[in-house]
Amino acid sequence: MPGSLQGFKAELFKALAHPARIRILELLREGEKSVTEMQLALSAEGSTVSQQLAILRMKNLVDTRKEGNVIFYRLRDRQVNKLLDVARQIFEAHVIQLQSITGEQEESGRTAARSR
Repeated sequence: MPGSLQGFKAELFKALAHPARIRILELLREGEKSVTEMQLALSAEGSTVSQQLAILRMKNLVDTRKEGNVIFYRLRDRQVNKLLDVARQIFEAHVIQLQSITGEQEESGRTAARSR
């Protein structure tokens, strides 16, 4: 089916397109967590966390396990960690590049000021 891989990727990136969902996935990297644990870690209201978890669950990025009244979430596929790691590496490369550009501009400004 043409485009099915691209469609899958687009849906995956849509699922990742919210900072709270990214943070939830980062928390779950450490292992399964209850909704309450995630609320505390995110300093967010229960409804916000539940809404974001529902999206991650619909997109098959997380699984659940119920123990009594407590629902635990975990990553469905640990490969998500690799994706998050690559995103961090891209971010860090951009930060380094911006710092380099800023440093060059500052040096250029100091050189111009000295020659006046």
